[in-house]
Amino acid sequence: MSITTFAVAGATGRLGRHVVDVLTERGHRVVPMSRATGVDVVTGQGLAEALTGAQVVIDVASWHSSDQEAATEFFRASARNLHAYGRQAGVARIAVASIIGADRATAGFLAAKRVHEELLLAGPLPVRVLRAAQFHEFVGQLLEWQPGDVAYVPELPTQLVACRVVAEELAGLAVAATVPGAPIPEIAGPRRETLAEAARLLGARRGVRVVGVDGAGMPDAEQAAAGAFLPGPHARLAGPTFREWLDAQP
Repeated sequence: MSITTFAVAGATGRLGRHVVDVLTERGHRVVPMSRATGVDVVTGQGLAEALTGAQVVIDVASWHSSDQEAATEFFRASARNLHAYGRQAGVARIAVASIIGADRATAGFLAAKRVHEELLLAGPLPVRVLRAAQFHEFVGQLLEWQPGDVAYVPELPTQLVACRVVAEELAGLAVAATVPGAPIPEIAGPRRETLAEAARLLGARRGVRVVGVDGAGMPDAEQAAAGAFLPGPHARLAGPTFREWLDAQP
């Protein structure tokens, strides 16, 4: 196996940590990029130095809130800088993690990810996109956003997937041979459920009562309820299920 030098944007984030682990385990050289390592994809600080010698950029940097406008500006700046500095450094390609259904989103964070995809794909460097279902880890975030012993979680269909599985798929996509005309690949978990169902499993362990709600008021809630953000027929489905993942947590 040839050794590749990867620069990972968002390396200290929820998904980024797994990407760094997977690449390291596979024997590649990894340059972690985040504000914690002195690299800012929005301002460009430290990017030139971090990308020197890198062959592939994996972009898993994300905005910290669901605000569409702020997230869009973050992704706009990061896409511009990764292309500009990457081209100067001789980077061969960028691989990026996106979200299943981003191409159909009209509002909220998913709409910002749609813009992110479009901007990256329009840039000078070749770009490979992997769309993933919501992470298993996202369920805990939903509960943490609502302090107290009751949490209201949408009864919206999903097919949750583990961050580690997404990281493995993205690392493979970054170095795989391209297939002209192939659809954008998707990765999701093996079981269809609702966010509220998964949250009840976690809530039972944390002493939180989860109340399912219809998702009214959420961006594109009608589309989501109809299954617009579920994986397509070409998606790769990979375990563990949310329950199996939860049982394996320390």
